[in-house]
Amino acid sequence: MNKLMNTVAAAAMLLGTATMARAAENVEVLHWWTSGGEATALEVLKKDLEKKGITWSDMPVAGGGGTEAMTVLRARVTGGNPPTAVQALGFDIPDWAKEGVLANLDDVASKEKWADVIPGALQNFSKYDGHWIAAPVNVHSTNWMWINKAALDKAGGKEPKNWDELIALLDNFKKQGITPIAHGGQPWQDATIFDAVVLSLGNDFYKAAFIDLDPKALGGAKMKEAFDRMTKLRSYVDDNFSGRDWNLASTMVIEGKAGVQFMGDWAKGEFVKAKKEPGKDFVCMRFPGTQGSVTFNSDQFLFFKKSDAEHKSQLVMASSIESPTFQSAFNVVKGSAPARTDVSDAAFDACGKKAIKDLAEANKAGTLYGSMAHGYAVPAAIKNAIYDVVTREFNGDLTSDAAVKELVSAVDAAK
Repeated sequence: MNKLMNTVAAAAMLLGTATMARAAENVEVLHWWTSGGEATALEVLKKDLEKKGITWSDMPVAGGGGTEAMTVLRARVTGGNPPTAVQALGFDIPDWAKEGVLANLDDVASKEKWADVIPGALQNFSKYDGHWIAAPVNVHSTNWMWINKAALDKAGGKEPKNWDELIALLDNFKKQGITPIAHGGQPWQDATIFDAVVLSLGNDFYKAAFIDLDPKALGGAKMKEAFDRMTKLRSYVDDNFSGRDWNLASTMVIEGKAGVQFMGDWAKGEFVKAKKEPGKDFVCMRFPGTQGSVTFNSDQFLFFKKSDAEHKSQLVMASSIESPTFQSAFNVVKGSAPARTDVSDAAFDACGKKAIKDLAEANKAGTLYGSMAHGYAVPAAIKNAIYDVVTREFNGDLTSDAAVKELVSAVDAAK
């Protein structure tokens, strides 16, 4: 009887240990990838982790380009219960690192030689005080145009290379009876267009305005021209644009209800999900005047300090994110370029190959710039101050002259 009792007790202990191990092999992931294309891409990571015995607890927070997700995260961290892993962008990453709440990824980063294959522009955010604290998933470039191919063909088939040609194309779309520009009236989307417009007026101007925050650039004649161009673009947007999610704007182009969308390359994921092919159904090209330059953001995963057992799962997840196989499979679906420079472009479509090529060339030429709109050029407080001015001008609440003056004072106040 005692032998039976001991056997049962031992089995119970083993079962308890196994249950604890399974519990530890779970990652709760907070992210804002909720559109169809994004969700499809995320499945690649989920399945990869499942193969390694790690289950995934999903915590999606839609909207705002991650703004709402950061609000939810702050509440979780303040409450002493942070998620295992969190999608983050730009200056949000070092801001969390300064609080001392992030896990150290040096062990896996050193073993897998991340420093040799991840671009320095990304490492500036993935590392803090010499230590790896984030795993970059991709490199998105934001100065893209997504054009409905049938509408472009009706307009003569010529891709616009400069501002005047772009306006002529938009006028043609209007004559065709479709909405020229598919756009969602949300501050980050307005700022995405503004990013491209400012860059189209010159690399030196973009750098001076959005990276150096030079008051002369922010308050000069070129900035007024940028706002004037935003006013012109606003005239090609439909009346129902306010509050529209970006992926619904993509759908307008996909369905031929609109001619073009100015959006980062995550938009391509929506076209791919709809089984559309580049060159046949849609055209991807750089915003006119920005050819040879790339504004980027990079989705990265932060890992918060947890128990030793949970940290092991975090390191496995970080390793999975940086594996060349995952980098290719995920970014093929997501529409972005790999965060590693040694990943083959063989599996990528024409737009993906162009993204990888453009990124490499811009990195080499020194024309790879962090995107203001997406948190990789300036800290959040300054970014949000710029958002406010850009959106008010785009909506007609400010003239371009007034916007220039407000931009200078808003940035100065936010520093």
